[in-house]
Amino acid sequence: MNPQIKSNWYSVFLILSYSLIILLLDQVSKIYVVHILDLSNKLSIVAIPGFFNLKMAWNEGINFGLFASGSYSIRIILISISSIICLVLFLWSIKQKSHRVYLFAAAIIGGAFGNVLDRIVYGAVADFLNFTCCGIQNPYSFNVADIAIFLGAAGLILYPNSFKDEKDLHS
Repeated sequence: MNPQIKSNWYSVFLILSYSLIILLLDQVSKIYVVHILDLSNKLSIVAIPGFFNLKMAWNEGINFGLFASGSYSIRIILISISSIICLVLFLWSIKQKSHRVYLFAAAIIGGAFGNVLDRIVYGAVADFLNFTCCGIQNPYSFNVADIAIFLGAAGLILYPNSFKDEKDLHS
């Protein structure tokens, strides 16, 4: 097999594997919290008083509920935009030949598809992690997918040297 083709298949395998792991972590956490802990009915569970709560929030929009309308067409648009961005990121990351880039891109892709799956199944993204401090109540919740997306994006921004070829990656 041509070394370039073998290298590309290896890249595809790594990115898809990492993405699947992130997607599974996200979905398992949501199933546990929303259904087993029944947060969708309880709405809030204090985990560590004054610091960490499980607080149910159904996000129909994007970050911090922007563009939330409950509209079916908006949901389809958000799913489509997320999917297109993930496809472009996936195709770009394959060409980078950097294990770090594969990991960062997969975190974004796996997280984004976790939230896309929520939009398809629930009609909104299930957010439930909520941190507070010093008596200040944080009104926003997030989820494992959001953490993965943030860390992936931060990694791509903060480690620009990751885009250089890693000679030993495919040996």
